[in-house]
Amino acid sequence: MPDSHHDSTERPATPAPDAAESTVAAAYDRWSETYDVDRNRTRDLDAQVVREAQLPVDGATVVELGCGTGKNTAWLAERARRVVALDLSAGMLARARAHVPSAHVTFVRGDVRDAWPVRDASIDLVIGNLVLEHVASLEGVFAEAARVLRPGGTLFLCELHPFRQWRGAQAHFTDGTSGKTVHVTAHVHTVAEYVNGGLAAGLALRHLGEWLDDDAPAGTLPRLLSARFAR
Repeated sequence: MPDSHHDSTERPATPAPDAAESTVAAAYDRWSETYDVDRNRTRDLDAQVVREAQLPVDGATVVELGCGTGKNTAWLAERARRVVALDLSAGMLARARAHVPSAHVTFVRGDVRDAWPVRDASIDLVIGNLVLEHVASLEGVFAEAARVLRPGGTLFLCELHPFRQWRGAQAHFTDGTSGKTVHVTAHVHTVAEYVNGGLAAGLALRHLGEWLDDDAPAGTLPRLLSARFAR
């Protein structure tokens, strides 16, 4: 059974969407109905990576980019002092609010390319997961991270690995109403774009990680790329 997220067979990473799928938000609104129950190895591995990354979460103020249905928000909320969780999809946010009814978590519908609703140098940790493939230019995201992070703060990104993107993988799901496969508009980024984007914003690279499924056979391409930066 194929994955419902990101694995695909040699297709372009930026298909021409039809009118109903013309925006990332609209696609994720539709996907929100089944996102938590779909078989999704990319989502599950990402959650594992976040929990194993030894991030400075305890007592921290956190901005989460692309919180989705709250798969990582719940874990962050258990440890952080405050979490501001952004997502473009109203459907995803509705699920996240139901999953994480914590008073110290603020859910915001917003575009990560726009100014984030937090003050300069007020955040300890910015974390983004499986969101930047939907952003054509990464410059603004890195600039906002540099703006909001306190000196010594951390930016942690975990994204679909560029090697898989080059092979045609991207976020996709089966629509529950039509039964059709919906490919969410995506943009191919390189490892260099992630690294140099952070460096250009004045951040220091601390660690790069490449992550495979636990049962991946020898020679399998990494599923995820993670990058950790310091302010």
